[in-house]
Amino acid sequence: MAFVDELNIHIKAGRGGDGVVRWLHEKGKEFSGPAGGNGGGGGSVFIVGVSDIGLLATYKGRKKFEAANGGSGESGSRHGANGDGLDLALPVGSIITNLFTEQKYQLRAVGERFEILKGGRGGLGNEHFKGSKNVTPEESTPGKEGEEADFYIELELVADVGIVGLPNAGKSSLLNAITNAEAKVGAYQFTTLEPNLGALYEVILADIPGLIEGAAEGKGLGTKFLRHIKRTAILLHCISLENEDPMAVYEVIRGELAKYGQNLVDKEEIVLLTKTDVVTGADKAEIEAKIAAVAKPFEKMGKQVLTVSAYDDEALKAFKDEIVKIVRTRKEEEKARVDAELLAKEDAY
Repeated sequence: MAFVDELNIHIKAGRGGDGVVRWLHEKGKEFSGPAGGNGGGGGSVFIVGVSDIGLLATYKGRKKFEAANGGSGESGSRHGANGDGLDLALPVGSIITNLFTEQKYQLRAVGERFEILKGGRGGLGNEHFKGSKNVTPEESTPGKEGEEADFYIELELVADVGIVGLPNAGKSSLLNAITNAEAKVGAYQFTTLEPNLGALYEVILADIPGLIEGAAEGKGLGTKFLRHIKRTAILLHCISLENEDPMAVYEVIRGELAKYGQNLVDKEEIVLLTKTDVVTGADKAEIEAKIAAVAKPFEKMGKQVLTVSAYDDEALKAFKDEIVKIVRTRKEEEKARVDAELLAKEDAY
């Protein structure tokens, strides 16, 4: 099933049930008064965050979603049943826009839930209209329609690490080697046509499809997947050592990120030199010296540089240990910052 990261659908909350005109007839009495119940409320619509990034694809052929209607009132002053609400599951990272009101909702965590449409109110039965001057009301009201609207849903992946780089930088192979992902790999550009997620312990990595020069203007896969980089905490910039000029390759991607905006170039970035197995030399020391020479210009720029080969178990283990350490440290620092801000607010009061 093809990956879907944007969708247009119509959603309707339930209609309220009608109030009814009914009469209470008791044994031995010719007439005992009004007893028509109110209608039940229509079901409201909620969106709920889930972890399945492929979920939008299952909705692609379905254009309309509806909550249940409320039941009509009944005799004996019984109210109609409330209609069941609709919980629409959407991947974390979804931005949902009501195209009628332009109100936006963002799902940032699993289990996060928002009401986006209210169900209609139930109508009133004739018992509601009973009074001292109107002991036999013939009045009732219909239920109200539930809210409805067209919605545009756009998915922006949320991950700890976003893996970027030119096509064939070794991103998918790396993700497959260190996580449970099953990203497609091939010896040609744009093998990856959709983002792939993998989990390394508690660290979530997203393989963002390969970019080329001019992506910000729509070339190659264009800006379709650049948006997924926005909400990743750290960029892991993969540069294959197959390239004759790694710095030139690096600058191509940085240029595209800068053109796209959204502060992408300001994100924390780690340079990862991939495919170290292609570097040749007389011995291990010479190979390490060649790799170090490639890394040096990036280190002078203040970038942390890591190296890896998908075919070297020892190198893979060292990389996994380091990336987990980096993400854990970052999360601890972020938590400490948030805690300090909350404490400062409490002290201010």
